[in-house]
Amino acid sequence: MTDTLVPFDDVLAAYDPAMGLEVHVELNTASKMFCGCPTEFGAEPNTQVCPTCLGLPGAMPAVNARAVESAIRIGLALNCRIAEWCRFARKNYFYPDMPKNFQTSQYDEPIAFDGYMDVEVGEETFRVEIERAHMEEDTGKSLHVGGATGRIHGADYSLVDYNRAGIPLIEIVTKPITGMGERAPEIAKAYVAQLRELIVALGVSDARMDQGSIRADVNLSLAPKGTGTLGTRTETKNVNSLRSVERAVKYEMQRHAAVLGDGGSILQETRHWHEDTGITTSGREKSDAEDYRYFPEPDLVPVAPSREWVEELRGTLPENPTVKRARLQSEWGFSDLEMRDTVGAGALGLVEETIAAGAAPQAARKWWLGEMARRANDSGTDIASLGVTPAHVAHVQRLVDEGTLNDKLARQVFDGLLAGEGTPEEIVAARGLAIVSDEGALSAAVDTAIAANPDVADKIREGKVAAAGALIGAVMKEMRGQADAGRVRELILEKLG
Repeated sequence: MTDTLVPFDDVLAAYDPAMGLEVHVELNTASKMFCGCPTEFGAEPNTQVCPTCLGLPGAMPAVNARAVESAIRIGLALNCRIAEWCRFARKNYFYPDMPKNFQTSQYDEPIAFDGYMDVEVGEETFRVEIERAHMEEDTGKSLHVGGATGRIHGADYSLVDYNRAGIPLIEIVTKPITGMGERAPEIAKAYVAQLRELIVALGVSDARMDQGSIRADVNLSLAPKGTGTLGTRTETKNVNSLRSVERAVKYEMQRHAAVLGDGGSILQETRHWHEDTGITTSGREKSDAEDYRYFPEPDLVPVAPSREWVEELRGTLPENPTVKRARLQSEWGFSDLEMRDTVGAGALGLVEETIAAGAAPQAARKWWLGEMARRANDSGTDIASLGVTPAHVAHVQRLVDEGTLNDKLARQVFDGLLAGEGTPEEIVAARGLAIVSDEGALSAAVDTAIAANPDVADKIREGKVAAAGALIGAVMKEMRGQADAGRVRELILEKLG
C-alpha cells in the first residue's frame, strides 16, 4: 500500500531535513576478507566457499592485506585520519545469510575516521563530513522464490547463496548532513556519484551499482523548522542506483512529513526501497549499537599500519576528482554548463573513456547526454548500466566520421547494440544501414526528386538555394535515410545550375 505523502514544498516549509549516508563498497581483491576463496561475480551458488566463510567450527580467519591497503587508500582519498592501531569486532545478529551469526566488522576503532568530501551540486559546493570508513565482510545472499515481490513475505521457500559471504567491504559513513533544504535529494545523489567516481579512480572496486558492488543506505529524519535538533531517523537499505538514491530521499521526506503532520511518530526502522513503484516499505525495527553486543574479535590480531606505509600509499592516490574535472573541462573545451550537465548525468567517466577510445569531445558528449541519457531515462536505469560501452560509442562515431553512417543511422546501430546483435560493423551489415555512396544511385535518386517536384526545382534555378532542403528530404526518404545529405545537396545544385 502506498503511503500518504505531503507535497515536497510543504515539507520544506515545515521541517528541516537531516541525512546520513552509509555506502558499502565491495573491494576487487582476488580473495575474500578472511579466507582464500575467490570473489568472482556470477559463479554458481555456493561454489566459492570454505570452512572459514561458512563459519564452521574451528575455522580460523586471516586478514587480507590487500583489503587493508585499499581501505587506507580510500580513507586518505576522503581526507581521513588513518588509525595507528585498530581492531576488528564481532557484530552479533541473526541473519540467515550470515552463517556465523555474527559479522566481523569494526566498531569503535575504524581504520579511517574524521574525513570529508566536497560535493559539487550545480554551482554550489557542499562539504560532506565523513564519520568513519571501516573494514568488514559482506553477507551471503538470500533468494526468495515464489510470491510477487521477490521478498520473503509471500514466498514459497528461500535459498541462500554463500558465495558473497566474506567478500571484503569498506563501509563509508557520513556525519549527519544538515542545512540542505530542498537540495537534500540532489546532494545525496551527487555525493554517491562523486564517491563512486573516486572509488573507480582508486581502482579498488568496479563500483557496479547494478551488481551490488556499491550500495547506499539512506538515513533520513525531519525536525520542526528552526529547532536545530535531529528527528527520529529511518534507514532505507541497499539503494542500488544514483537515481534511486535521489528518489528515496525525497520519498522519505514526504512520508515522514505525512506521519508527523497526522500527529504520529516516526519508528526507527530499516525500510526497503522498491525501484518499480518508487516507494519504501517497512523492514525491521532498527537496532542501536548496543543491541549488537560488539566485542573485540579474539581470532584476529590488531591492524597497525606504519606511518611510512601510509605515506607510501598516499603517493599512489589518483588526481582529485574536482581538480580532474577542471582539467578535463579545459582540455575538452566544454562550457561550465556543458560540464555540469555531463557530471550531473553521471556521464563524466563515460565521456572520458569514449574520448580516450578516439572520439572527439563534443561527439562523445552528444551521444552520452543525448541518445544514451534519453534511453536510460526511458528504461529507468543509470546511464552506465545501459549495456552500451564507451568503446561502442567511439566505434559508432568513427563510422560516422568515415562516412559509413549518419547520425540517424547511428541511432539504429545503438538499437542493435542494446538488443545484443553484435558489433557495430555486424549490425550495419545485418541491418543494411551503410550510407549509399554509389554516385550513379545518388544521381538517379536526385533526378527522380527533381522530376517529382518541378516547382521546387524552378525556385532553386531562380537562386532560392534554401529550397534545396525539400529535394534533399525527398531523396533521403527514397533512400531510407542512407544517402549522404551533403553529397545529395551538391548534386542538386549541380544539376539545377
